[in-house]
Amino acid sequence: MDMNYEALACDYDGTLAHNGTVDVETTTALRGFRDSGRKLLLVTGRTVGDLLGIYNDLELFDRVVAENGGVLFRPATGDYLDLCAPPPAKFVAALRENRVQPLELGRIIIATHEPQQIRVLELIRELGLELQVIFNKGAVMVLPTGVNKATGLKRGLQELKLLPEKVVAIGDAENDHAFFDYCGFSAAVANALPAVREHADMVTDAGHGAGVVELIQALIAGTLKSKGRLRREAA
Repeated sequence: MDMNYEALACDYDGTLAHNGTVDVETTTALRGFRDSGRKLLLVTGRTVGDLLGIYNDLELFDRVVAENGGVLFRPATGDYLDLCAPPPAKFVAALRENRVQPLELGRIIIATHEPQQIRVLELIRELGLELQVIFNKGAVMVLPTGVNKATGLKRGLQELKLLPEKVVAIGDAENDHAFFDYCGFSAAVANALPAVREHADMVTDAGHGAGVVELIQALIAGTLKSKGRLRREAA
């Protein structure tokens, strides 16, 4: 039986976007989903600054969970909420001293690329820090332990007064597992990593944004079927 889902939580890169760009058809489908009275959330490893620089329709989303769960952004007001403390300055200094490149700093997240995780993990251990490394198709993200897309989404849903079992998640990569488990239903786009496709409740026939359009059409038509998978509560 269709669950009458009330919101859609979308990953950005590799899901909504292909090579960083969202096509017109996908944006039109997102707008139609909003116009149907439902809520939209963007759940991404990117910083808000990155998104504002490449996507002109961010206001379609009721909330943006950025930096892999570290930051909540409210597009309607432009307000930020940091959901945890950033890694200590001594860690950033150590990364620079050890020439870890590329090195991108957000409000919370620290990002680089494989194989830099080897040195990153060594420095975390040497400094005795409680930090975690999260992978995303070659990207290496450093965040406080326990922070992920599910914990960030949990805060966004609380603000919107939505129950997680009424939310559908869609994504493509390793860092999407956490919020797949938190939501009532999960979908992987066709181009998703094999482990993500196996984890999801459904796999779209199309990839990237076309897969999101496919999912939205099923949601609006009320033809999406739940398998009754049990959720795992976010910390």
